[in-house]
Amino acid sequence: MSAAGVALMLGGAGILLAAGPAQAAEVSYSTECVPPPISGLPPVQGTTKVQITAPAEAKVGDEVEVVWKTVEAASKNPDVLDLEKDTVKPTGRLKVAGAQTADLTMEGPRQNPPIPKNSPMVLPDMKGKLKLTTAGEITLTPGAYTINVSKPLSTDTTCTPKETVRPAATIKVTEAGGGTTGGTTSGGTTAGGTTTGGTDAGGTTTSGGTTGSGGTTTSGGTTTSGGTSGGGGGRTDFEGKEVSVAYACKTPIGDKNATSPVKINAKRNGGSFDLTVKFSTSVMDSPADIPKDSVKPSMEVKLGGADKGFVPVEGPTNKEPIKAGQPIEIPELTGTYKPGATGRATLSPGVLTVKALGTTTTCTPPANVQVSLELDTSAQPGGASGGASASGGTSTTGSATGGSSASGGGLADTGAEDAGALRALALVAGTAILLGGAVFTFMPWRLLKR
Repeated sequence: MSAAGVALMLGGAGILLAAGPAQAAEVSYSTECVPPPISGLPPVQGTTKVQITAPAEAKVGDEVEVVWKTVEAASKNPDVLDLEKDTVKPTGRLKVAGAQTADLTMEGPRQNPPIPKNSPMVLPDMKGKLKLTTAGEITLTPGAYTINVSKPLSTDTTCTPKETVRPAATIKVTEAGGGTTGGTTSGGTTAGGTTTGGTDAGGTTTSGGTTGSGGTTTSGGTTTSGGTSGGGGGRTDFEGKEVSVAYACKTPIGDKNATSPVKINAKRNGGSFDLTVKFSTSVMDSPADIPKDSVKPSMEVKLGGADKGFVPVEGPTNKEPIKAGQPIEIPELTGTYKPGATGRATLSPGVLTVKALGTTTTCTPPANVQVSLELDTSAQPGGASGGASASGGTSTTGSATGGSSASGGGLADTGAEDAGALRALALVAGTAILLGGAVFTFMPWRLLKR
């Protein structure tokens, strides 16, 4: 090999040595992980174990890469939902002290293996680049970090040290013209603290709080026949009475009760009636980011009096994404009532179903729910009397005595066909049932604790 080639090799080796060999040291510290307010959970205590890798030596003017490896997060993935591959992204803060001070932002990719329920969180490595400005020794100490999970909604859990954390690495920085190279400096020592990780805290939490008015209070569900009546004469539009409905909602991990005002209106369309179910026009704030076309409400209007059965009505999905904290207006639910009997029929709010992001939640009114509207009807072929309902040929519902229910387009699914999918509601507070001013917010982790 020529002398020039040898010189080039040696020169290259000198460049590689200039930054000094890498060092890796592990430190552990007591940590408090704070779930978002919407989860209903108190702060969770655990232990974080972090390994920091950085050059042992470098020169002023160098830009060095620092790597944060989370050996053990302070919490497990709760026993709620399996996390999909590549849905977890960590960010953190590394404190730079000594000859140079700074807060170094660390960030990892959205990259992880599938994480089953009730198993340790697996976080990708975080990296950051530090520009060295001053000669001397600088220390690198891990601090707070945040775990973001992107599905089914973007949620954050923030974990903060609850004790003084010891440095995990030290870099010896020399002047740019200095000749010191090589050598390995030992990183920080492992701090104490009990390793009590594994509590249900992080991984799948939701940012943002829930706000909203509580709606009017139910009067106990006593049956009345005071709903607005119509159907006779030359009238075509019939406005119902607003009634308070005390819903009992079945969630994958517990029950939740809430009250909301509901009104049923009708417009004559030949021998049938076009129904519109209205909730309060109040606006509430979204507790989390909600993607477009992800929330779909539907209801079965209960028939009584001369007619029997149910009439399915449904509302549109949200056409635009809704950011956390932005107001949500409740859409009207519409459908067609084809009478199956001649006489005076009563219409009352029935079972409410909300589908969101692959999950289904069902809310049932009391058996003696109040009547909102009365109509004078004439029997139509294929009408509702006897237990079947008609909705323009799109839906068929079971009998009034509790038959099975099915709705065209997969809207009125009142069963738990996929318990795993339903349990995802624990992560989707943004799919809370929004009935006018009332907010049905499920806080599953609190229920799990019970």
